[in-house]
Amino acid sequence: IAILGLLAASRPSVTSGVTCVVIGSRKQGVQTSGDLSGCSRAGFLEAVAALCAHCWVSCSSRIKADAHVRGYVGENIKLRCTFKSSSSITDKLTIDWTYRPPSSSRTESIFHYQSFQYPTTAGTFRDRISWVGDVYKGDASISISNPTMKDNGTFSCAVKNPPDVHHNIPATELTVTERGFGTMLSSVALLSILVFIPSTVVVILLLVRMGRKSAGLKKRSKSGYKKSSIEVSDDTDQEGDDCMAKLCVRCAECVDSDYEETY
Repeated sequence: IAILGLLAASRPSVTSGVTCVVIGSRKQGVQTSGDLSGCSRAGFLEAVAALCAHCWVSCSSRIKADAHVRGYVGENIKLRCTFKSSSSITDKLTIDWTYRPPSSSRTESIFHYQSFQYPTTAGTFRDRISWVGDVYKGDASISISNPTMKDNGTFSCAVKNPPDVHHNIPATELTVTERGFGTMLSSVALLSILVFIPSTVVVILLLVRMGRKSAGLKKRSKSGYKKSSIEVSDDTDQEGDDCMAKLCVRCAECVDSDYEETY
């Protein structure tokens, strides 16, 4: 700006056939024709100031949205919109979403925000627009529930946060389609990979381990093996019990006998 001011100071005041004017009362741009030397010093400085102010607003206040969004019938669709403002967020901030059907110039308001949410209460999108944004995080997104192919069209997001009121208005082209068999098949395949395949592998490993254990037991039973200490002690106890039983029987026979030994 300082360099342009110096240039303006060195230029002649008037040159015929040349214009240097500011367009609009808010100085939204600069229109020039011919040689800039034809501008008066005051007019040139005013034009430069207006141009710089317009550029500052355009650079400091920006809105971004997805150019294309694809959705499916019956599944909620989020329309993203983010903004950046050089001013602090106040209750004067407004957000407006509009919709334009394909091959039509007619637009309709479907959502308005100013401190509170005001989704449309009439038309195609009645009771189907939800606020999912956060103005303090620069988010002005909305969501469409139960979309149909009749919702295809162009959606525009406009954000104004005074004194930032001049900005771009991005458009989002929405395409809603039916989920095809290929998409459903891919979902089933993904589910199989994440759930069924690991389960199958675990079952196979368990079966292999059980088969090996069974084969080992059969091999040992055929070749014979030495009894364990527990098994040996069990047999010993059984033999001891038999001896005690036999001894008791002999004692009973001795007591019941009528034979008396001569002394």
